Amino acid sequence: MMDKAVQFLTQAKAELKKVTWPTRKQTLASTGVVMVIVAVMALYLGIIDLILAKLVKIILG
Repeated sequence: MMDKAVQFLTQAKAELKKVTWPTRKQTLASTGVVMVIVAVMALYLGIIDLILAKLVKIILG
């Protein structure tokens, strides 16, 4: 059982060495894109929520 765990960890370490990691610049650019998309979606959903809340208030009086 312990042998399999050690073998797994050894293989995982070897695979991680093969990974091409993004540069700092690429990571920051991707993070920026994600943050902008999240902000736009939050604004959109907030506006939709306000509209629907007003509609419900009008309908239910």
